[in-house]
Formats: sequence, structure tokens, C-alpha cells
Amino acid sequence: MDAPEAEIPIIAIKASRFAYSPNQISVKKGQTVILEIESTDRLHGFAIPELGIRADALPGEKKTIKITPANSGRFVFYCDIFCGSGHEQMAGEIIVEN
Repeated sequence: MDAPEAEIPIIAIKASRFAYSPNQISVKKGQTVILEIESTDRLHGFAIPELGIRADALPGEKKTIKITPANSGRFVFYCDIFCGSGHEQMAGEIIVEN
């Protein structure tokens, strides 16, 4: 049974050239969390292919994604919209613990 929306933890992620803050997030396997993604400067992407997640991060607009990881492990997230010369380094990871 899902937790009521008010009880689901929210993890705020800021996207800016050329980093995410925070760039490492730890969650528990089976725990529902909301990722709240917002750009501070321009259009960025947010992708975690292994978890089936893809979203645009727009300046001044919070994008929310509810996830409940079913498997433990480390999952890389990255910007999938070219944003300049440091784009290739714009990445982070979600660590899903048992």
C-alpha cells in the first residue's frame, strides 16, 4: 500500500551548467520518493534509463517524478540535452540500498 502523498519524502535536485546538486542520492529499495527537479539556468535533461526515467528540467519550473525502486544498486542519472562544453560531465547517481 502506498504512503499518503504528504508522507512521501521529496528530494530536490537542482540542474545547472554542468552539474546536479546533489549529485549523489541514497534511497531504500521499495521506498517511494519524489524527485523534484529544477534547472537554475537553462533547459537540461534528466535521464535514468535503467529506471525508465526521462524528464526535461526547465528554469523556474519544478518537475516531479515519483519512483519506487524495486532493485538495489547504483543507477547513473545524466543530462541528455546538450547544454555546452561541460555537458559530458553532467551526471550523478542514485544509490538504492536494501
